[in-house]
Amino acid sequence: MSQNPDLSASGSAPLGEQLAYIIENLPQDSLSLGALLDAFGDEGLLLLTILLTLVFLIPVSIPGVSTVFGAAILLVGVSRLIGRPLWLPARLKDRALPADKLRPALSAGMVWVNRMEKVSRPHRLRRLVDGRVPGLVNNCAFILAALLLMAPFGFVPFSNTLPALALLLFAIGFIQRDGGAVLLGHLANVGTIIYFGVLIGGGGAAVRELYSRWMG
Repeated sequence: MSQNPDLSASGSAPLGEQLAYIIENLPQDSLSLGALLDAFGDEGLLLLTILLTLVFLIPVSIPGVSTVFGAAILLVGVSRLIGRPLWLPARLKDRALPADKLRPALSAGMVWVNRMEKVSRPHRLRRLVDGRVPGLVNNCAFILAALLLMAPFGFVPFSNTLPALALLLFAIGFIQRDGGAVLLGHLANVGTIIYFGVLIGGGGAAVRELYSRWMG
């Protein structure tokens, strides 16, 4: 396996440039969440979250990634909620990921980061991000988005995209102290729940219709 990407050269660059640098320097063969975590460090967990969401913002499926990345993002949210360093189980931390498939997917997903950077405004609506109560609410919403990302609807269009977009908005909002981005993250969560509700309701109606026809 290649050496971990050196992030020191990109630490002071704009968010999009930092992520582009990281993607460009991913190992050629394979990598693991542990290697990424070692490269980012605890202070870079939100940046890591953004990186992990990128593969879900494009219409490309990489088998097994939603569970691994979703679980990692969930644990990032839990660590933020309880104020403890991130802990990853060894099985998740050491699991090899296909760098050759991830790199093009991550690069394609960078268009969303560039869009969010243009929309986001540092220190906007700070009441939504500053303070204990907003922090508690926002971190719980972050965890909810991670759980929605892990929901078993990966075969349905946009089922991963919507919660990933929420996580991207939350992470950028937390980094830039942008309450506007965080508010949009909450709205994306609501949209995801509505979408999943429609899927479940529609699926249930279809099953009942098939059952009634079969019984009839």
